[in-house]
Amino acid sequence: MKIICVARNYAAHAKELNNPLPEKPVIFLKPDSAILRSDMPFFLPDFSKKMHYEGELVLKICKLGKNIKEEFAKTYYDEVTVGIDFTARDLQEECKKNGHPWEIAKAFDQSAAFGEFIKISDLPDLDEVGFHFDLNGELVQKAKPTDMIFSIDHIISYVSQFFTLKMGDLLYTGTPVGVGTVKIGDLMEGYIMDKKLLSVNIK
Repeated sequence: MKIICVARNYAAHAKELNNPLPEKPVIFLKPDSAILRSDMPFFLPDFSKKMHYEGELVLKICKLGKNIKEEFAKTYYDEVTVGIDFTARDLQEECKKNGHPWEIAKAFDQSAAFGEFIKISDLPDLDEVGFHFDLNGELVQKAKPTDMIFSIDHIISYVSQFFTLKMGDLLYTGTPVGVGTVKIGDLMEGYIMDKKLLSVNIK
């Protein structure tokens, strides 16, 4: 399985990091070694002094697909959760300054946390379903899919031009405004509506 991630998919988040708004989805990948399942701790790595959380809505791909038309994209995912794209911001800033790829800042071990998946059919209209993240009990990020620059179905269609989508692949759809640093002792919790799906202790 692979982890497909979208960068700069919320206008306010792009602004908070002084990034221009993209004209097409900005895509990067994480390997399966990046997986951090819910209720497992995240250990701060030695190689970064500025570790950021980026809370996101995460979709699970449910069937094989290539060159998917946007109008059919909804049939390629049936479960959703929340996840955290842990980002070594200091390494990313250095990579960007030098024109280098981001992998060491984004795709390191245990950098892709995700929670319990729930069936989309059990939810109201997914586009209007809110999700949010708390840091130590305080709300830090809140959004819904209609806030995205590129819709979930558009992303599915775009990505499938380049990568064959397979059952079990994960799609991280981008983070809204409110990213920040984590430190030892912090607790990150992620919700869809009022249902907590993800809890990560920082160690």
